[in-house]
Amino acid sequence: MSAPPLKKPVVTEREARQVAEAAREQDWRKPSFAKELFLGRFRLDLIHPHPLPADEAVRRGEQFLAKLHEFCETRIDAALIEREARIPDEVVRGLKELGALGMKIDPKYGGLGLTQVYYNKALALVGSASPAIGVLLSAHQSIGVPQPLKLFGTDEQKQRFLPRCARTDISAFLLTEPDVGSDPARLATSAVPDGEDYVLDGVKLWTTNGVVADLLVVMARVPRSEGHKGGITAFVVEADSPGITVENRNAFMGLRGIENGVTRFHQVRVPAANRVGPEGAGLKIALTTLNTGRLSLPASCVAAGKWSLKIAREWTAAREQWGKPVAHHEAVGAKISFIAATTFALEAVLDLSSQMADEDRNDIRIEGALAKLIASEMGWRMADELVQIRGGRGFETADSLAARGERAVPAEQVLRDLRINRIFEGSTEIMHLLIAREAVDAHLSVAGDLIDPDKSLQDKARAGANAGVFYAKWLPKLVAGPGQLPNSFTEFKHEVDLSPHLRYVERHARKLARSTFYAMSRWQGRMETKQGFLGRIVDIGAELFAMSAACVRAELLRSRGEHGREAYQLADVFCRQSRIRVEELFTRLWSNTDDLDRKVVKGVLAGTYEWLEQGIVDPSGEGPWIADTTPGPSAHENVHRPIG
Repeated sequence: MSAPPLKKPVVTEREARQVAEAAREQDWRKPSFAKELFLGRFRLDLIHPHPLPADEAVRRGEQFLAKLHEFCETRIDAALIEREARIPDEVVRGLKELGALGMKIDPKYGGLGLTQVYYNKALALVGSASPAIGVLLSAHQSIGVPQPLKLFGTDEQKQRFLPRCARTDISAFLLTEPDVGSDPARLATSAVPDGEDYVLDGVKLWTTNGVVADLLVVMARVPRSEGHKGGITAFVVEADSPGITVENRNAFMGLRGIENGVTRFHQVRVPAANRVGPEGAGLKIALTTLNTGRLSLPASCVAAGKWSLKIAREWTAAREQWGKPVAHHEAVGAKISFIAATTFALEAVLDLSSQMADEDRNDIRIEGALAKLIASEMGWRMADELVQIRGGRGFETADSLAARGERAVPAEQVLRDLRINRIFEGSTEIMHLLIAREAVDAHLSVAGDLIDPDKSLQDKARAGANAGVFYAKWLPKLVAGPGQLPNSFTEFKHEVDLSPHLRYVERHARKLARSTFYAMSRWQGRMETKQGFLGRIVDIGAELFAMSAACVRAELLRSRGEHGREAYQLADVFCRQSRIRVEELFTRLWSNTDDLDRKVVKGVLAGTYEWLEQGIVDPSGEGPWIADTTPGPSAHENVHRPIG
């Protein structure tokens, strides 16, 4: 008999942080451009000259993109998917035949073996045809079974599962629970050892691909016992195992075609051979998988930017007001310029981060997170500006436009589809904290014991000595640098001069590091509670990274004779727009309403402002805020429907 399932853990804030900290990659074995940037060191040599894929990788990638492009144009009906809220089975079968399920899987397991660069180009292409299909392929390969097995699986596991994932089987990643989002310390799904098996019990929420999946990666908590270290652990689970019920296919404001559900496990037996990595390594596996997995989101945002630019160009040239095309009115023109420049910069960030991931010379955990952060925020803004440019037609559905004889432009759908990018695979707020933790890692590694209440006086004294040595060497280097020399970065000076922007990045990287150091000195152990400040620090770093990537990409295109002059113009405009945002963020580091906001929040929760809510009716239905997830057999019909 197996042991009873674990009770839902009750953890303190400190314990939750300790779990998250233990799951972090602790070491920095390779250089990181973004990490150096946050430390005030502008290491342009790490990204310039821009790294390039090998010729064979380009040939293989372009060959597949050509096939995928034809498939998207001839086999995908985006309007049908939106209307019926489902990807037709024959489209999924066609993608399988094309090899799209195995884009990132090694050819020796039946995959295509595309690089990260071409995988993202493929996701952008198919996502432009149907964002729901982009999500299906991304969830399967970026965070589903293939990626964790590639990084942590045994040879036997790879041989068993990867050929299936490459051609026939759709996979899903199951971490989130109804009461557990970004706080995995409270994970309640249990995996109790029983002989040669583990017995899974629990409920998983928002299981993208879960409704149609054949294989699942499930994160569950193993109880500590004799011979078992315990902890959050990863398992590959057959989706048709007895005891698994897909209880609901969820519906959302956007991405209507995705197969996202609620999955219940009741006494589900999983062979120990299906455990990925050791017990307790599940959260680390999940976080490491997301380092490159997050790059799939910027791909969809770049695609949306390219499409928004196309529609904005065509519409504003055709639409006339007050005697001239609306594009020539400054209020509209500024929006077009923002979309064009930002699309260029986001593609630069995506390609640079992806190529660095392929080369594996650099640690890109911060770059990947920054790419996801800035792309999801800017992608949403670009789509919002397109809706504004289109006016009433931007708010009108494509079907309605077509019904009255106009071009069926789904601007409002793209806005809805993109909104989730600011939430899933790490919300903007969680990304701020995650990146901030990595950005201050060097400080905590030398001075962390000084602000740790659990450390002894002896430990604090030792930390103080180490910190003194580190800061004595580091702080003087933040005073001056090449950003103050007018002849720095002159290789970026052509018809359009980008060198001032790189000097700006260098100077403001040092200013960013000084600001971080000052804040740590001021708040010490309370620094982690200053989430508004940390978010602005990270946003500044994201802008500086994007400016760097845009300049490097422009120079690459110029050197190759590929629209270099135009690329320089777009990079210049983006950097000028970005610098305005950076200046505002630096001002808001110290001039903000953070303290007042906290007081208002306390008042809101205490009911002080409840009078402000009068004069409305609440259309919400009845029910608990969080559904009951007590372990046990399912009382629902199983809506699991694998696609053969």
